[in-house]
Amino acid sequence: MFPPTWTILALVVLASDVALSTLPKIERSIGLESRQTAPLTQYIVENQCPAPINLYIGGQLDGVIPSQGNTTKFLPANAGFFYTDANGGNANGLRTVRAGFFGEQFYYYMVQDPSYLNTGLQVTPQDRPVRMGYCPSIACLSTDCFSAFDSPPTRFPPSGPTAPNPPLYECPFSNTTFRITFCPSGNWPGPDTWRIHPGLSNPGKCLDVRGANFSNGTPVQVYDCNGTAAQNWVIYRGPTQVRLAGTNFCLDAGSSPANGVGMKIWQCYDNLPAQQWVFTDENRIVLQGASQCLDLRLGDLANGNQIQTWQCTSNNANQIWTL
Repeated sequence: MFPPTWTILALVVLASDVALSTLPKIERSIGLESRQTAPLTQYIVENQCPAPINLYIGGQLDGVIPSQGNTTKFLPANAGFFYTDANGGNANGLRTVRAGFFGEQFYYYMVQDPSYLNTGLQVTPQDRPVRMGYCPSIACLSTDCFSAFDSPPTRFPPSGPTAPNPPLYECPFSNTTFRITFCPSGNWPGPDTWRIHPGLSNPGKCLDVRGANFSNGTPVQVYDCNGTAAQNWVIYRGPTQVRLAGTNFCLDAGSSPANGVGMKIWQCYDNLPAQQWVFTDENRIVLQGASQCLDLRLGDLANGNQIQTWQCTSNNANQIWTL
């Protein structure tokens, strides 16, 4: 026979085991277990527009974001589209540009009404490397928006060994934070933006900011067109700056323009000689006062070939640029 105190202790332990064994059932009955089966994604939503905007998520008004303000949301990946009805958009999503996300494949994309653009929109996976087509920052800044669907996609491909084709994008890292920026230029949509192509028959190649690194001194190169913000430019016929759309960075020829000088971006300054170009009717981009033309080095279309300036010459296919 056990002492009475041992018998009491055994009964207490047995009762505790029974209580613990029923805890998962209780959690399921009140929904606590759903916290483990529905991981949330962090979204930082910024408003750089010149006025407050209504933020809609999944077709529902979520709140108002003041100009230069932001809000952070923790939501499932299938929370629905992020958009605003500001500047002529509709609360039902028509006449807007929308950011969308899809499930465990870590897909992200944009949908833009081809008839109207109410705001510019940029989606950036925060603090993720841009490699092999994965995790680029994407932007839609004009009605000619290569990086957006014309209508919501109805199905998605399975995740594979390579990045999906634009306008679908993938960032295959768990716990990725997405930064969604309305009016990344700081204004309502203005001039149309363009992709700049080398030559007359290379629509698949674009003038590109290397690594989408928007900072002083980043090289400008030729690269496969991919719809990212690194390939959207504002340029006009005649005297012009060649500005990276939605930013304050311009194509810059440096302080000593000469044959073979590599091109870069630099903070835009009015009347800075290194940023004063002329886009001619012959499709040449000429540095004013220097007889130097934007030039595809050695005519090489390989990804990563840095663009240079070279003395302007007639009938030089390396100095032809088309929109």
